[in-house]
Amino acid sequence: MILFFFLKLVSCENHKHRQKLMLDKKEHNYEKAILVGVITQNQDEDKLTEYMDELEFLAFTAGATVQKRFTQKLTQPDSKTFIGSGKAQEIKEYVKENEIGTIIFDDELSPSQLKNLEKEIEVKILDRTNLILDIFAQRAQTSYARTQVELAQYQYLLPRLTRMWTHLERQKGGIGMRGPGETEIETDRRIIRDRISLLKDKLKIIDKQMATQRNNRGKVVRAALVGYTNVGKSTLMNALSKSDVFAENKLFATLDTTVRKVVIGNLPFLLTDTVGFIRKLPTQLVESFKSTLDEVREADLLIHVVDISHESFEDQVESVNNTLMEINAHQKPMIMVFNKIDGFSYDKKDEDDLTPSTKKNISLEEWTKTWMGKSKYPTVFISALTKENFPEMKKMIYDEVMKIHISRFPYNDFLFEYFDNDEEEENNNND
Repeated sequence: MILFFFLKLVSCENHKHRQKLMLDKKEHNYEKAILVGVITQNQDEDKLTEYMDELEFLAFTAGATVQKRFTQKLTQPDSKTFIGSGKAQEIKEYVKENEIGTIIFDDELSPSQLKNLEKEIEVKILDRTNLILDIFAQRAQTSYARTQVELAQYQYLLPRLTRMWTHLERQKGGIGMRGPGETEIETDRRIIRDRISLLKDKLKIIDKQMATQRNNRGKVVRAALVGYTNVGKSTLMNALSKSDVFAENKLFATLDTTVRKVVIGNLPFLLTDTVGFIRKLPTQLVESFKSTLDEVREADLLIHVVDISHESFEDQVESVNNTLMEINAHQKPMIMVFNKIDGFSYDKKDEDDLTPSTKKNISLEEWTKTWMGKSKYPTVFISALTKENFPEMKKMIYDEVMKIHISRFPYNDFLFEYFDNDEEEENNNND
């Protein structure tokens, strides 16, 4: 049966994705794609532009080059094709003229919208969720991560089978067949449901193993790096733990959870690097990556890393805080680390410029005097790449870990002063 072959393909697709990505990098043979988004009552033009920029970065991460963006202003998305018929025709003509292979929509499309669009435009259609799932499939390295991604893919695929197997909509009967006959599509759904059930059972076993591993870490203070994707968490992890966690200027470069022992001053603790959050995160991934999020839920201290050089970093902070609230981790002790100050820039206004100031005109020093400096959480501005303001950040982490440690071990309060290992090593080298 075709689906059996498809199941086998999905189970090993991560390996093929990595091979294809390597070939693409060698040959620079990226897919040609276009992006589509809509301006609605809940999403103005500026917000759409911001989302489309992020979608283009996602497309690049997945291995596509964006040729053009199409936008349309609608009261609400069309229930049949998401966009209007005139815009669909315009896109169809552009696709044919420029040999475009993929169309990527910024929002999640319903199964019927996907089916209608592919029938109308006759080209591969992806939505934001499908694109993120594809990136996760490329990035999954461990068996655990691959199982999580595979489950999310099947959950996304199940309601969309009618689009993918319309040619199998025929009755089959005969010996051994149920009742008057079972359609191929019903058989396919049943097989996928069984596979989803199997993967969930597999993840339950792994979740128990992961929980046991967390318990075996004893009473050592646990800190977790959280933040939006591509804000520099892995780079910061490498700098603090002196390890070599994979870091790259792409979205979701880190998918597998990494735990390292870190010693600041005289105080050891465990530091976890987690998968980055993103706006419009597919619900399938939130469910599938439960154990990864458990690392955040069970941490004693959260280190919220923010890319201050990104023009929409405030929205990213809000998105991460909302996710933390969803997983009930928003009341934990937290340190706000505003990273990438080496990449921060602003437009300085002339003294005689009387036009209203915007966020683009705010300097880094001025930002420190806004809500950031008045936050209830300890706040520091650093560069994980150049290690600017690192001593200040490390002292801040030390103080927060020390508070947790003393509450846990009241008779072991370290009766000697904090010192910086890196500074001592540097002094020794100079001597």
